[in-house]
Amino acid sequence: MDSFDLLVIGGGINGAAIARDAAGRGLSVLLVERDDLASHTSSASSKLAHGGLRYLEQYEFRLVRESLREREILLRNAPHIVRPLRFILPDPAGGRPWWLIRLGLLLYGLLAGRSSLPRPRAVRKDDSAARAPLKDGHMLAEYWDGWLDDARLVVLNAMDAKLRGAEVGTRTELLSARREGERWLAQLSGGREVAARMVVNAAGPWVCQVLHERLGEQTEAGVRLVKGTHIVVPRLYDGDHAYILQQPDGRVVFALPYGEHNLVGTTDTPVAKPEDEAPEPSEIAYLCEAANRYFVRQTDPAEVVWSFGGIRALYDDGAADAKDVTRDYRLELDDEGPKLLSVFGGKITTARALASEALDTLGVGGLKFTATSHLPGGDIDIHFNGWLGELAQWMPQPMLLRMAQAYGTRLRRVVEDAASLDDLGRHFGADLYEAEVRYLVDKEFARTAEDVVWRRTKLGLRLSSKEQRELGNFIASLLVQRDATALERLPGDTG
Repeated sequence: MDSFDLLVIGGGINGAAIARDAAGRGLSVLLVERDDLASHTSSASSKLAHGGLRYLEQYEFRLVRESLREREILLRNAPHIVRPLRFILPDPAGGRPWWLIRLGLLLYGLLAGRSSLPRPRAVRKDDSAARAPLKDGHMLAEYWDGWLDDARLVVLNAMDAKLRGAEVGTRTELLSARREGERWLAQLSGGREVAARMVVNAAGPWVCQVLHERLGEQTEAGVRLVKGTHIVVPRLYDGDHAYILQQPDGRVVFALPYGEHNLVGTTDTPVAKPEDEAPEPSEIAYLCEAANRYFVRQTDPAEVVWSFGGIRALYDDGAADAKDVTRDYRLELDDEGPKLLSVFGGKITTARALASEALDTLGVGGLKFTATSHLPGGDIDIHFNGWLGELAQWMPQPMLLRMAQAYGTRLRRVVEDAASLDDLGRHFGADLYEAEVRYLVDKEFARTAEDVVWRRTKLGLRLSSKEQRELGNFIASLLVQRDATALERLPGDTG
């Protein structure tokens, strides 16, 4: 039986960040995830590293300050997958008074401290890029936050955990666990049994289910399951900036650049079960109407090319309205015997801080490195930028930009010695080639076409169903070959 210092349940952003921090502090770590990394909530976000401007209305000053600090850390340590994003904020008809909005932006800037991003300010009257897409009559302000590739942030945390010695088990489900003496004994899918001195339950929307049904424990804390739905529509405006659109019901909706499309979201819909993530027609219609209140170019549900929903497991603070439930997190420690820590709530921007506090709560010592250590690929310098110039001699610019922003300096490991597109092997469609697929399977835990095109590369909208099926068949053959090779390397029978 394998034995570990820490067993982490859940391969979303919180679980991956905790595994990374724990492995870096010297613990032996096993992370188990029933599905793929970031296959649920952590890949269904608004793709933002932000402080949460609207949280100021709930007087969540500590959360906003922490989020803004973590935004800076993400911009510094993962510059390939996190980048500055300008937001335009129009005044709402009949909504919050403009003076209150300006005051909130001023406070937001003050809480950010010495930020690398520009301070909030009014939008110039001659700024046609910001004003032209909107209906007439709006006063405008601007502020800056960060765009991030949410699923890749999870994968890079898991990769770094593995590089620091952790074992990452995707498609591995915790069936049950029990305390026995000074350790936990856990039964995993596939018949594996492991022991661990400590367990972290970071199962997101399933945190209570895991706690009660798999671990046999009870808790006073609870979660509110709130669905956030997003839609992707043809471009409503040109440019790489975003809009934050205040609605008559008090919610805010983002309109964000998303390649050749715009991403619009999100909703706050209470649900009963973690599996209730599918977008409802009423939610899609709501988001179209939210955009149509502001933009000259109108849209409707028939134009939606993709929609997705994610279930946020928010710590239940007793708020009556789902949009008012805190986005802060709570850690609950059970230390009667071998320790169990359960994670309630949280947001993707603050996952690193949550992980650090989780390990401190467990009493884990060691070097705290995550605030100053780059995530894989984030150590970008002038030498790397010069090498990108060499790649540009044969790689199309859109493809080069996508891959550089996905892999950073690890792009060298993807293309290796290639000097032409032909050197990258089989072409699967869009700008996806065999070399990248092999890298994702070998280094980034990808096991299916869905893992590759919807979470690792975001190419799902550009590959046809037939191309995705062919990609899935290729990945399946790769895995069969790898398993056969692994069997060949096993010691022979000496009996």
